[in-house]
Formats: sequence, structure tokens, C-alpha cells
Amino acid sequence: MKVQSFTELDVYKECRQLRKSISELTKTDFPTDEKFKLVDQIIRSSRRVSACIAEGYGRHYFKENIRFCRISKGSLAETLEHLITAFDEGYIDAEKLKDYKSKIDTCARLLNGYIRYLVKAKPPKDEDTPDPH
Repeated sequence: MKVQSFTELDVYKECRQLRKSISELTKTDFPTDEKFKLVDQIIRSSRRVSACIAEGYGRHYFKENIRFCRISKGSLAETLEHLITAFDEGYIDAEKLKDYKSKIDTCARLLNGYIRYLVKAKPPKDEDTPDPH
């Protein structure tokens, strides 16, 4: 079955769940004075993860899709750093950090798999060939 939309990709679905979970977390576990500081940063980085998957898919070129997936991986790492900061500041406990790290690791594994697929599917020596989506 051919994928018709980025919303059908398992990696997008998993990253979307992460984004939604972090959104809920920031509504309850962070103090008001962090609203425009750490909360804003963690929301932005978690949104960038799924947004970059969507944008790369929409470019319809292997090389650009791969590039946006790599940016998405960077945003995953940034999101983890913000969660570590939240732990260090006492906003979340060790168990919650461990749970989110596990979710981020799952997203990273799926992203790595999707990138491997794109690299293998890319026609050799032809950077301008659209991907099959």
C-alpha cells in the first residue's frame, strides 16, 4: 500500500503523540513564571519534530526529505534537553524524565528507520528525482 500522506507514516504518528503528551505536561507541571521561557522552548522544539517530518514529506524530493528528517532528529534531542532542564529545576521527577526519554528514543528509532528507507529508495546520482510519495 502506497502512503498517501505524511499522516500515515508511523514515525509521524509517534512524534505527534509525543508532541501531544508534552503539551499536556506543560499545562500541569510547570510554574507560571516558566510560561514564556522553558515551556515555550519545549513546546516549540516538540512541535518542530512532527512539523519537519511533514515539511520534508511535502517537498517530494529524497534529499530534502532526508534533510528535514535530520532536523527533526535535532529537535528531538533539543526536546530531551529541555526535559532534562525541567528535571534539574524540579518541575518533573526522575520517573517522568525516564518515560519521556523512552518516548523520544522510540521516535528517534523510527526516524532513523525512515531516513534509512529514504536513503535506500533514492535513485543513485540523481538528486532532483522526486520521491515516490
